Amino acid sequence: MIAATDVQAFVGILVFIAMALPFSSSIRSIRWRRVAMAVLLQFAICLALLRIPPIAHALQVLNGLVQALSDATQAGTSFVFGFLGGGEAPFRVEIPSALGVFAFRFIPVIIVVSALSAVLWHWRILPIFIRATSWIFERTLGTRGPASFAVMANVFVGMVEAPLLVRPYIANMTRYELLLLMTSGMAMIAGSMMVVYSAMLAPHFGNLLSHLITKSLMSIPASILFAYLILPDDAASGPTPRDARPYSSTMDALTQGTRDGLHIWLSVIAILIVLIACVTLVNGAVAALPAVAGAPLSLERVASWLFAPLAWLMGVSWAEAPTVGTLLGIKTVLNEFLAYVRLSALDPQLLSERTRLVAIYALCGFANFGSVGVQLAGIAAMAPERRDDLNDLAWRSLVAATLASLMTGAIAGIVAR
Repeated sequence: MIAATDVQAFVGILVFIAMALPFSSSIRSIRWRRVAMAVLLQFAICLALLRIPPIAHALQVLNGLVQALSDATQAGTSFVFGFLGGGEAPFRVEIPSALGVFAFRFIPVIIVVSALSAVLWHWRILPIFIRATSWIFERTLGTRGPASFAVMANVFVGMVEAPLLVRPYIANMTRYELLLLMTSGMAMIAGSMMVVYSAMLAPHFGNLLSHLITKSLMSIPASILFAYLILPDDAASGPTPRDARPYSSTMDALTQGTRDGLHIWLSVIAILIVLIACVTLVNGAVAALPAVAGAPLSLERVASWLFAPLAWLMGVSWAEAPTVGTLLGIKTVLNEFLAYVRLSALDPQLLSERTRLVAIYALCGFANFGSVGVQLAGIAAMAPERRDDLNDLAWRSLVAATLASLMTGAIAGIVAR
């Protein structure tokens, strides 16, 4: 029997597609068979990764690897930072959970994963997987070439690092390919952040890495779908690029990966400080306004009003929709990191298990205002001659990436019931 929330989610999928059409350059050029195939592929990926026992078991094994990475990282942070990084305290501790410093204990795994990813790239392991995955989408959705290669790479690297792999081709990309490049970067999260969230939220959500990997792979056809709806592609793509070889040796890969990871780690710390400070300042100013419905205004309340209908369209009950809407607002205005922190701190009774799963999928992506600026600066530096096109496509890519994440949330809720 089909539940009412599943009907909501199916309606939501259609509404999300319709919401992209006002931004489309040529609705008449859209081939609806391709749209249907992209939606079906998302269902197929979700079903295969979550419902086929051998594949689901393999993903559960990866959760064990995440714990091993976390333990190995803590060995390093304990040595460098002592008890602040997870080591034994030299004094009596009344509240053990308050001892570990977030910046020194939980997120340094970014540095380790970045270094290991660089080594795996140099050893040709990641490129082989990317090409194998790319072949599937070339045959089903007809997307190929440098942009397609970068989309697959986004599953493992960040939204600026992936375009670096196809840097020589950016200048000659079609506008659709540029939009796809930007959309996919914001519809997913980097592999290093998957590990961070899996380790950070493990006490609250079991087998989380399986869902984050599933979401990222679902985001490939979702990104292609919404980029295509906005700019139906009628230009031939170039050849798929040869695998870039940015490292001269394993040690070079390890050191460069470590340096890149350090930059990301420091950036995460800095942006968290600034964003939380800004939100506190804005909330303080907004709270001075007249109260609404007997409560003071805040960014969180406004976000819940704006995003609650979208949460309902993902198959979330109306009673839970304002809470999920608040999380979506935090993700879009600030970033997904703070949204996940808020989700982990919620009373377990506030959201059902299914709604939490839907939220995990919808929040998993870099689609926020800050990421628009990061992509504009990063990609424009690689291809200055495309700056005008990038500026023109920037906000449409945010819309496309947001709709892609919402659709994956709706599909996950249907499949995982």
